[in-house]
Amino acid sequence: MQSKNKKHIVNEPEVIYRNNKPVSVIIDIDKYNEMLERLEDIEDLEYIQSLKKKKLSFRKLDDVLNEINNV
Repeated sequence: MQSKNKKHIVNEPEVIYRNNKPVSVIIDIDKYNEMLERLEDIEDLEYIQSLKKKKLSFRKLDDVLNEINNV
């Protein structure tokens, strides 16, 4: 007896074509989440690298505290 709630596991991406051109891809949700996480990591690294290129400036603690208190 087969289960009615059978899972369809996609190990390889399935490409959907329209007019003989690829228009979308079906991938496993775990693979999608992994890809999304990697993209977010890349974005984070790019942001950190951009910060490293900026010149650092330092202020006195008293000046910062005064600015915070005046807001």
